[in-house]
Amino acid sequence: MTSSAPLPAALAELPVAIIGAGPIGLAAAAQLHERGIEAIVLEAGDSAGAAVQQWAHARMFSSWEHLVDPAAARLLDRAGWDAPAAARLPTGRELVDAYLAPLAATAELAPSIHYRSRVLAVTRERADRTRTARRDRTPFVLRVQTDAGVEERRARAVIDASGTWGTPNPLGSNGLDPLGIETVAQNLHGALPDVLGADRARFAGRRTLVVGAGHSAASTLLALAALARETGAGEVTWAIRGSRPTRVSGDADDELRERGLLGSRVHELVRSGAITLVDRFEIDRLERAEDGAARVMGASRRGRAALEVDEVVVATGFRPELGMLRELRLDLDEIVEAPRALAPLIDPNLHSCGTVYPHGVAELAHPEHDFYLAGMKSYGRAPTFLLLTGYEQVRSIADELAGDAAAARRVELVLPETGVCSTDIGSASSGAGGCCAGEPAPAAALGASAGRTLLPLAGR
Repeated sequence: MTSSAPLPAALAELPVAIIGAGPIGLAAAAQLHERGIEAIVLEAGDSAGAAVQQWAHARMFSSWEHLVDPAAARLLDRAGWDAPAAARLPTGRELVDAYLAPLAATAELAPSIHYRSRVLAVTRERADRTRTARRDRTPFVLRVQTDAGVEERRARAVIDASGTWGTPNPLGSNGLDPLGIETVAQNLHGALPDVLGADRARFAGRRTLVVGAGHSAASTLLALAALARETGAGEVTWAIRGSRPTRVSGDADDELRERGLLGSRVHELVRSGAITLVDRFEIDRLERAEDGAARVMGASRRGRAALEVDEVVVATGFRPELGMLRELRLDLDEIVEAPRALAPLIDPNLHSCGTVYPHGVAELAHPEHDFYLAGMKSYGRAPTFLLLTGYEQVRSIADELAGDAAAARRVELVLPETGVCSTDIGSASSGAGGCCAGEPAPAAALGASAGRTLLPLAGR
C-alpha cells in the first residue's frame, strides 16, 4: 500500500529503522546513506554479522563477486578497502572479517549501529493494528531490549532484515517438537555444527543422524563422512521425510559450482554406502535409550519405525519470527509466510528449478505502509535465498523511501542459476538427469546400505 501525500515534517525527520546488522541490514544502511536518508540499525548481537558467526566455519557456495552489495562496496572503497579476490569462496568467518566488520566500522555507518539491541515488538505510535485513522502518517515505534533496559525508538519506516537463523524449524514432521524431545536434549545439535573443528570430539566415532533435505544437511553429511574416514569409525545416517532430497542438487549446470558439486558428492556417498539414506521418515517421538542414545521414532513407508543414534543434527530449515510484528498489518502467504506477491515466485511446492525472479517493493509491500521484510526473512519458510537478491530488495526499498518510485520498480538483476532442482539420487544410474528428472529410484537400488533397516515398533 502506498501513500502519495508527502510525509509530515515531524515524520520525515525520523530515521528509518533497520532490524539486523547482517549482510542485508548493512546493505540497506549503505543504500539509504547514499540517498541522504538517516537510518538506525538495531542488532541483537555483540557485533555485525552475529548470526553468520554461528556458522563461521562453513564455506559459502557463492564467490565474493556475488556477496558484496554495490553501495556497501562504494563506502568501503572510500575507506581504502582491500577487496577480496572476486572468484574466491569465503567461509562465514571470512565474510564477517573481510566485509561485514569493515563495513560496519566505516565512518558513515558506525554511528548508526546499536549492538545488543534486540527488537521485541514493532507497532505504530498510539495505534495498534485495529486503528486506521491517519495510520500511514503515524510514526513506527520499536520496543527494544538493551543493556540499559527496555527502550522505545521512533522511526518513519522499518526494514526488518533480522533473518531466520534464530528460529529453526522443529524436528517433527508436523511442524512441532516431537513428543519426548526434552529427554534427548543433550543429543541434539542445530544446523551446521563444526564437525571437523570445534565439535570434532562430539561426533568422532559416533552414530549420527542428520535430519533435513537441504544444503545445510548436505554440508554436514560431507563433514561427517570425512570424519568417519579419518577415524575409521562412526556411522552417518540421513533422514528425509520425502521420497527424495528435493533441494540438494547434483546439477553440473548450476552456476554456483560448489553448490552443484555438494549434491553430487553427497549422492555418491549414499551410493557407496558411506551415508545411509532413510527416506519417507516422519519423526513424531523421541526417547532416551538406556545407553544414553536417542531413539528417533516415527512413521515410515514400512510402518512405525525407529533409529537409535548418539547424535542428531537438526537441519530442517528455518522460519521467520513473526510474533514481534503482531501489531502490524502484514499480508503474508498462508503457506510460505512470505509477502503474498513474492510467495508464488519462491514457494518450494511450486518451484524446483531455475532462477528466482528479481523483485523489489512491488512484491515486498504490505498494507502497513513503509514496512518491509527484506533478506532471508522475506522468504518466510522458503530455502532458496541468495544475498544478491536481498541486495536488490534493499536497493529498491531505498529508492522507494527516497521518493523515486520509478527506480524502485526498475528491477534489473541477473542472478546465477539457482540449481534448486528436484534431482533424485537415482537419476544418474537411471539415465535421467537435470531438473525434475522423473521418479526417484528406490533406496534398495542404491546399494545394500542405502536403505537402512529400521527397528520395528510394533504396538507404538
